Amino acid sequence: ERRERRERRERREGVKGVTDGTKANSKRTEMSARAAGVKTARGLKTRAAPRFAVRASPVSRCVPVSGGALARSALLAREGKDRIRGASVEVKALTTEEKNTVQLDNSGKGKRVLVIGGDGYCGWASALHLSARGYEVAIMDSLVRRAWDQQLGYDSLTPIASIHQRVAKWKELTGRDIALYVGDICDFEFLAEAWKQFDPEHVVHFGEQRSAPYSMLDRERAVFTQVNNVSGTINVLYAMKEFTPDCHMVKLGTMGEYGTPNIDIEEGYLDITHNGRTDTLPYPKQGNSFYHLSKIHDSTNMIFAAKTWKLRVTDLNQGVVYGVKTAETALDETLINRLDYDSVFGTALNRFVIQAAVGHPLTVYGKGGQTRGFLDIRDTVRCIQLAIDNPADVGTMRVMNQFTEQFSVNELAGLVKKVGDPLGLDVQITSVPNPRIEAEEHYYNAKNSKLKDLGLEPHLLGDAILDSLLKVAVEYKDRCDHQLILPANAWGSSGVSRHFVGEKVKSG
Repeated sequence: ERRERRERRERREGVKGVTDGTKANSKRTEMSARAAGVKTARGLKTRAAPRFAVRASPVSRCVPVSGGALARSALLAREGKDRIRGASVEVKALTTEEKNTVQLDNSGKGKRVLVIGGDGYCGWASALHLSARGYEVAIMDSLVRRAWDQQLGYDSLTPIASIHQRVAKWKELTGRDIALYVGDICDFEFLAEAWKQFDPEHVVHFGEQRSAPYSMLDRERAVFTQVNNVSGTINVLYAMKEFTPDCHMVKLGTMGEYGTPNIDIEEGYLDITHNGRTDTLPYPKQGNSFYHLSKIHDSTNMIFAAKTWKLRVTDLNQGVVYGVKTAETALDETLINRLDYDSVFGTALNRFVIQAAVGHPLTVYGKGGQTRGFLDIRDTVRCIQLAIDNPADVGTMRVMNQFTEQFSVNELAGLVKKVGDPLGLDVQITSVPNPRIEAEEHYYNAKNSKLKDLGLEPHLLGDAILDSLLKVAVEYKDRCDHQLILPANAWGSSGVSRHFVGEKVKSG
């Protein structure tokens, strides 16, 4: 009873801490523009962020920082026991006209999974999916993704609750705890203390700056993307080596690492015969932004660390994700996932669907022949689970290409128009100057058999899925700012001058 009272008090204080922390965050934002490091109230020195980036400070009541404080401050205590066995949960769904049921089970019981970047688009959905299946889940996130929206004047089309409200609602609906560690993995002192407290058997690493356009806005953001992504991943590898050498890392990579070669794209490695000798080597990488290049650096570092320290690493080269609902995120509006439509963080199909819903022409970049791999977010969470349940061998970095179908940009636009017309939407398609430096017509044939061999049954893109996504977009269309739809920056114009909010795209 004392534990339950303490947990209720911590949840109340955690939600209150969001409001209290907002004022403190604004002060820290101003300080980060000038300081080389910030001395926290507990004496921990955190790495200074670039002037445009807000780092969540490990000082608030709900943020574990060190030793006993780490154990006392976690939003939801690990000691809470799951009392639900195979139950189903049915509550208010994402839209008022639908109900959604989640079947809770214990297929993952006994496995501790740390989801880094668990407040993000893929991370949040994955954390709930794993929790619903009985895995003991903790989320680690700096919450900086929300700060980037504030800096650039962007917002999710769907209204997303605070991470504290999200995990509390999940506990309320399902009885299942998700521990929360708010901090920056580039701060190794924070990472080490949280890591030792949770003691993960698997770590799912989403915790990086994941936008190619963001990395090309200007010099500052290019440097930040590379330093943040590469150093954060190296810190995770060191945490594995020092504290949990048997831990298995599932790292989110990107199909963009490969570029658009004029040969088939294999899953990570390529058999090569040269001058009469044969070897299996990492597939050649051709990143098309500083973001993609940071992912390539990650892959190289992970191959080295796995081989040198006998670690187990899985690199999931993910295609472009679409959709907003999984069974878990649709349980209640508090659990709803983010849905980005701007030109910096929005992905192609999601952007097209939202443009159709608000009556804006679909913005095809250039000729529209750019072809990529795509997958439903419901398949993303399933792929994460399959990778966890089937870990890589010791001393290896396994690579699996995580996508289910290939489409050109023109094909996607045509599909959205086809589904939008019966809904009474006047869907128009227009070509706009391509802000990227890329081939607009090219060969593209990527392999993706490994996850299917492990049991993935894809949700293929069809009229029903597009219809559902369009209805969500229509429901929240009044939240759309049309000025954020057109490209905000061009690759060729990225320079040393900072890109400011509202600045129009320049020809590159």
